[in-house]
Amino acid sequence: MIQGNRGKRKWIMFVNIFWTIYLGILGAVAIGYLIKGKYKTFPAKLDFVISIITWIGLFGYVSNIQIINTSLWQIVFFGALFWDLIYGFFLADYGEEFEGVSPPVKYIIIAVVFVLLLGPLYFGLYKYAF
Repeated sequence: MIQGNRGKRKWIMFVNIFWTIYLGILGAVAIGYLIKGKYKTFPAKLDFVISIITWIGLFGYVSNIQIINTSLWQIVFFGALFWDLIYGFFLADYGEEFEGVSPPVKYIIIAVVFVLLLGPLYFGLYKYAF
């Protein structure tokens, strides 16, 4: 029985390390974009602010700290998810990254990248809110 608890603690420690690294990567990318001046338009600036709010929620989930109340995080979860989908598919300026790519392929690539990069964020935010 003691061995089982030790294994569970190691697993919890591994999961916490994953979440901490994930938060660090998200933050580093956003700060890099901020330093490079990529947030030029109003939608891009709004996306940055919404991202910060979602990171605070994910931080609360990872650190097991109740920040404000769950009702707010439920609103943040749905609002931010809706915003990220609208911004990612229709408002973001991808520059030359999708030059010569047909729209269906572009949207498939955006969807896959969204799930891979932001899926964990919204999973954690969902767990925190509900």
